[in-house]
Amino acid sequence: MTTRLAFLDLLADYGTRARRQALSYVPFDASEYLVEPASDYLHRGGKGLRPALCLAACEAFGGRLDAALPTAAAIELFHTAFLVHDDVEDDSQLRRGAPTLHRLHGSALAINAGDGLAFFALAALRDNERTLGWRTASRIWSEFDLMAGHTVEGQAMELGWRRDGRTDLTADDYLDLIIKKTCWYTTILPLRVGTVIAAGTADLAAMVRFGFFLGAAFQIRDDILNLTGDPDAYGKERLGDLREGKRTLMLLHLLAAAAPDDRRWLETFLSEPDDAREAQAERVYDMMQDYGSVGFADQFARGIADLAVVAFDHAFADVPDSDARRFIRHLVAYMVERDR
Repeated sequence: MTTRLAFLDLLADYGTRARRQALSYVPFDASEYLVEPASDYLHRGGKGLRPALCLAACEAFGGRLDAALPTAAAIELFHTAFLVHDDVEDDSQLRRGAPTLHRLHGSALAINAGDGLAFFALAALRDNERTLGWRTASRIWSEFDLMAGHTVEGQAMELGWRRDGRTDLTADDYLDLIIKKTCWYTTILPLRVGTVIAAGTADLAAMVRFGFFLGAAFQIRDDILNLTGDPDAYGKERLGDLREGKRTLMLLHLLAAAAPDDRRWLETFLSEPDDAREAQAERVYDMMQDYGSVGFADQFARGIADLAVVAFDHAFADVPDSDARRFIRHLVAYMVERDR
């Protein structure tokens, strides 16, 4: 695998396999009020990045892809559950180019579908006891426990910052947030469990470092795309993060760089409810451009990606060359260049 097209083909193949496996855990003989909303986002597709990283890590370390499929499916099911709940919490309008679940079915059914998806993920993890043995399955359970604790804490931090109107945050605070909210379930967990399945004695600490840099680059790029991306490609509403008052790296840079009058206006903007912020979101975006906040975040992400390359070289130093190893290495550039 040497070309971008080959990389994207492998990403799509990994994602398709994981989604197919994930859908096998949805009880399609259950009530339509559960099945229809719970399977919706899975049918819409998506990048499949998280399960792909799990499958590629397993293959890179010499494991069989089918041995990692239940775990990859569990990752995709938990991810989808998080998306459903996040969309309700943020009152997001679009997900993967279509209306969010709570706008289609109402918040109550959407929340219940998210709960169901998390429950279905447990069935996928239970399959590991049969296919991988109790010892390895137990290690994977522990990895998911660790991930879940970090993820819900990170989400609570972000929601709390917005509720309390925090404007005293720095780039370090942002990184502390995203290692919990994003990196653990997007990159660190998939890398670690894929490695455990194939080579249980590998250096999992090295995967934390590589996964942090890889996930941070992903999240910063995601925040930038919310401002500058084509909604048709990105699949979510433009400027949604500004309407929701999310403390992105660009917003924190703007708060630090803005002249006093602009900062006072921005603090007032952040204290308003979401519907009031929506009318002024374009002005904040223009301020971000004027103060160089978007360019700052892009360069920050690229610097993080450079660190990810170094961390990859350490974590995979003893791993033989293969399509799977090259796929993971290629992910570093993909994180900061992607348009969706």
